[in-house]
Amino acid sequence: MTIAKKIEGFIEKSSWIRKMFEEGARLKNQYGAENVFDFSLGNPNLPPPAKFDEILKETLATMGDSGHAYMANTGYPEVRDAIAGFLNKEQHVDLSGDEVTMTCGAAGALNIVLKAILDPQDEVISPAPFFVEYHFYVDNHGGVLKTVPTHDDFTLDLAAIEVAITEKTKAIIINSPNNPTGQVHSKEALDALGELLTVQSKKIGHPIYLISDEPYRKIIYDGLVVPSIFGCYQETILCTSYSKDISIPGERIGFVAINPQSTYKTQLSAGVALANRILGFVNAPALMQRIVARMQGESVDIGKYKQNRDKLCDILTDCGYEFVKPSGAFYLFPKAPISDDVAFTRTLSDEKILVVPGSGFGGPGHIRIAYCVEGQTIDNARPGFQRAMDKYR
Repeated sequence: MTIAKKIEGFIEKSSWIRKMFEEGARLKNQYGAENVFDFSLGNPNLPPPAKFDEILKETLATMGDSGHAYMANTGYPEVRDAIAGFLNKEQHVDLSGDEVTMTCGAAGALNIVLKAILDPQDEVISPAPFFVEYHFYVDNHGGVLKTVPTHDDFTLDLAAIEVAITEKTKAIIINSPNNPTGQVHSKEALDALGELLTVQSKKIGHPIYLISDEPYRKIIYDGLVVPSIFGCYQETILCTSYSKDISIPGERIGFVAINPQSTYKTQLSAGVALANRILGFVNAPALMQRIVARMQGESVDIGKYKQNRDKLCDILTDCGYEFVKPSGAFYLFPKAPISDDVAFTRTLSDEKILVVPGSGFGGPGHIRIAYCVEGQTIDNARPGFQRAMDKYR
């Protein structure tokens, strides 16, 4: 045995997303990339806004000899102030830069928050379907992830959440817009969740933190607005990144924002700052911090993702698939025509269509289709989607 038994087990259960990505590479090598329709990975296909390149060039030209040096663990003060200022306008909150910590993407944000709040065997609740890595993130810091069902339309089931809460519950993670379903939780649902958590926190004698994972906040459709968690509940923590909204996932830049009304705001801020260092993140990338400070409110052309959503929904409707039309993000989560979503994923793979089984997200019987692809890919996949469906009719 050369590696830890736990990691060996994790490898066996590792992400279906990556497995399908690797299958895609094999098929593309065998049949040519133009003949393979890869919907497996949520890798934005749009370029960053033009402003990004302009700011990048200006920053490189002016940052000076010490521009790549270490800074405070929480990030540059002027960057944190810029983000706090934008959040105050966007979400009607009263944050200062002191409540913001710059991180290595949303994954870094979630990990430092969990490191700061979890004692061994503390429980974290997540509504399902959920982002596949939550299991690993919670386990990283000695916690236990408990999943609860959502309603058929993927909205929050408050009764299920209430039943799952115990004295060991330390936090709930929500993801809105959601990966893999594209669901956006309404203000009414979040207000009701906040009321529930207020009552339950008093009952068990300690705060239950509401952690909102929001990298898709700006990718929404049909005039919807993603509600702010800060107004629905006192003990809230926002974790996010710029990976999706300005198409820079490889740059690994994001932040944590702590509700200024949080009971233990000072301790939380100190905890996430320390965790940023001791987990090895040390600092969020210096160059990217400077750039995103000047990119507040910017995003890629969301209309192009909406075009893809509408096209894919029309095609799958014609083919006989059942689904809830997504309100945000760039994923569709239709039902498979058979209960075995892994088997149906293989059927689609035979058609050179790559999707991810819903069971990997805690949503068995579904498949996830990432439509952050060229429109032609969706058009050309139509016959394969139809043949796969016809096989089980």
